[in-house]
Amino acid sequence: MTDDRPDAGERAVLVHIHFPAGKMEEDLEELKELAISAGAKIVHIVTGARKTPESRYFVGSGKAEEIRDVVTAAQAELIILNHNLTPAQERNLERLIKCRVVDRTGLILDIFAKRARSFEGKLQVELAVLKHLSTRLIRGWTHLERQQGGIGLRGPGETQLETDRRLIRNRIKIITARLAKIREQRNQGRRSRRRAVIPTVALVGYTNAGKSTLFNRLTGSSVYVANQLFATLDPTLRRMNCVGFGPIIFADTVGFIRHLPHHLVEAFHATLEEVSEADLLLHVVDAHDEQKNTHIDQVKQVLESIHAEEVPTLLVYNKIDLDTAFSPHTDNNLDGDPARVFISAYYDRGIDQLLEAVSELLGKHFSEQEIILTPLQTKLRAALYERDSVLSEKIDDAGCYHLRVRLPRDEIKRLLNHG
Repeated sequence: MTDDRPDAGERAVLVHIHFPAGKMEEDLEELKELAISAGAKIVHIVTGARKTPESRYFVGSGKAEEIRDVVTAAQAELIILNHNLTPAQERNLERLIKCRVVDRTGLILDIFAKRARSFEGKLQVELAVLKHLSTRLIRGWTHLERQQGGIGLRGPGETQLETDRRLIRNRIKIITARLAKIREQRNQGRRSRRRAVIPTVALVGYTNAGKSTLFNRLTGSSVYVANQLFATLDPTLRRMNCVGFGPIIFADTVGFIRHLPHHLVEAFHATLEEVSEADLLLHVVDAHDEQKNTHIDQVKQVLESIHAEEVPTLLVYNKIDLDTAFSPHTDNNLDGDPARVFISAYYDRGIDQLLEAVSELLGKHFSEQEIILTPLQTKLRAALYERDSVLSEKIDDAGCYHLRVRLPRDEIKRLLNHG
């Protein structure tokens, strides 16, 4: 894992094995995109089919020899498998082929290492990389000695191996402690938003679905946007006033992917809490993607893994400009609530319908009513203003305050009882 790559990209052979439909099946086109995102130059693709992985090489001995011949002929520097290998399988392939092997998890971690920008993001990626690498310290040391810009694992021998294991354990403890501190700071910010009764709307979706483009369109921000996988890693929060509702916090988040590595879900727990703690999720879908239904299911699986499956969700079909079959509109469910909105964030089409749907769904959980406070209830009046929940105010001749407020239904009852 390093950013010290040649500009031309490492010459890579991709390996994809077809398995019967199920947990083992991956997408070859997605592997190509991941490899390109990592900076690899694809020189050949080897495919095959198996019912189950082979214990020694994963791909089988015959296929492993075929890969070796392809690597030699193509003068490849790297083999990228579209599957997760055990440390032993990875080591056996490297010994046979005499070439560096990266599995699917290693590839995704590498991309994350390139893309992380914030201090928190870099810590999260380093934690995931260390946990992944700690299971692979039994590999040949000549491979580790070629790494540059990584964690500095050097030298052969059992003593060095034990030293590096201890260094990794210590580093993991340090990073975990720092992330815990960042997580507490994030929780404080979240509690502050709760006190202000400003709902949070988090954008989620399969990677490269257009979340950041939509985020920029909604909030007027300039978050980095690129037509590549995992362009956004670090969460971004922006406040805006939504016509017909009031202040809202929008959160742009990391894109999901099928079989998102466990180390990443665990490492990005603090970031993903923005999703699980949100009041509403905008599940952004690439309407032009032939595999959009599969990707929707993959996102739902990740949401379940972070306990966010119960958060109200609005499907947002983006990129309708790429398909003449779509036009901006909103579909409602059987209860009459918005369920799907079709938009083009890039061309600013359907954004008004989207904001109307957001306002309507958030309004289900909030109550808007007029309350009257006496001159002796100034403390409660101040609390309502502190929560940014006062829509309008009038004072009558008796000095009473007539406030139009919007608050969560249980919050209004609690505040009035407290007042």
